[in-house]
Amino acid sequence: MGVALIRHLEPLNADERAFLKRRETRERHQLYKAVRIMMPFCFVLPFAVAWGEAIIGRENPFSALRYFAGVCILLGLVLVSVFIGYRSSLHLVRQDLLKSTKTVEQVRITGKRFMPHDNTCHAYLDSRIRLSIEVSPEDFDQFQIGDTIHIEYSTRAKAYLGYS
Repeated sequence: MGVALIRHLEPLNADERAFLKRRETRERHQLYKAVRIMMPFCFVLPFAVAWGEAIIGRENPFSALRYFAGVCILLGLVLVSVFIGYRSSLHLVRQDLLKSTKTVEQVRITGKRFMPHDNTCHAYLDSRIRLSIEVSPEDFDQFQIGDTIHIEYSTRAKAYLGYS
């Protein structure tokens, strides 16, 4: 007999919206940084290949057609990777901000563990979204295995927001 999944949507509060805005800004900057790093390679790499061909003595190594074909192929790869990166992270955070809702899920505690290397307390959960959460020492002492708690996360990006 399985456990019934209990989940519902609630509106984001101001702190949660601010957290998602900061995450969106951070992920957007990371995406732009990756593009700025990859773009020069799209133009330099075909030129470096042409120089390598010139060094080994290939006839007509600086062909404009081969150079622009290489640039187009590399630009295509960069665009595809940027699109995949955008859709898998930044787009989901933006959708969460647009919809302004969070998911509240009722979960059971399946285990507890104190991590001595960084003095943190963790509770293990039976959720598909979040396997463990860090809890306060007071809650760690109070929670028992089998207790039910609620975890909150953004609906699309699954960004963990807290527990109650």
